[in-house]
Amino acid sequence: MTEDYRIVLDVKSEEEAIAQASDIWEVDPDRLIVKVLDEEKAFFGLFGRKLRVEIRMGDDDPEISEAEIDIDGTSPTEDEETSPVKDENPASGGPSSKEEVVRKLISLMDLDIQVDVNDRDRINLSGPDAGIAIGKYGDTIKSMEYLANLMVRQSSGGARVRLDSDGYRERRESSLSRLANSAAKDALRSGRTVYLDPMTSWERRIVHIALKDRRDVETHSVGVDPDRKVAIRLTQQGRKRRSSGRR
Repeated sequence: MTEDYRIVLDVKSEEEAIAQASDIWEVDPDRLIVKVLDEEKAFFGLFGRKLRVEIRMGDDDPEISEAEIDIDGTSPTEDEETSPVKDENPASGGPSSKEEVVRKLISLMDLDIQVDVNDRDRINLSGPDAGIAIGKYGDTIKSMEYLANLMVRQSSGGARVRLDSDGYRERRESSLSRLANSAAKDALRSGRTVYLDPMTSWERRIVHIALKDRRDVETHSVGVDPDRKVAIRLTQQGRKRRSSGRR
């Protein structure tokens, strides 16, 4: 377990903490362990209680759940997650490396794409059909990454597969980080909660991470997929900052 998978949150309930951590790490809430560090009691019923809780990951590998959807946009069922892809053992003639696994997947999808490993140890997809491989808001490339990891785990148990397409992920992450900070400014300026457009779990995670170190705003995911979105609202410190700025 690394410190990357431990987080301390100030929330109103343990359920709220689990929901936030689940979005940030893109894992099933059942895999999270909650420990209450401190509790601020309600004052004559005027203010709701506030908890400081520590959330940490269970013993399973947290990264394998980053992609939660199949190629057709549906969530993989329990049988799909536990039933390995057959014939992927090197001894049986199946792919024996990350690159070979991805090339096989590309071949099955009948896409014209070049597969290379970039300097960040990510597998880069480029070529005429790269746009198809990315998909709307990156949905397809996340699904491909999920399937490739299932195949690699069955064939060799090697390192995690990470897919990119000519810097798409970095560009999208930068764009989402700018959007998050812009929305935080809007919340401070208006004093109201700002709701972003519906996003995938990966995109929501980037927004949560972009603002997690700020003390004037907090983020929450609201709604149900595919309309689940991030809400950005002022904290008590943010309300004080806004009040002092208007004087």
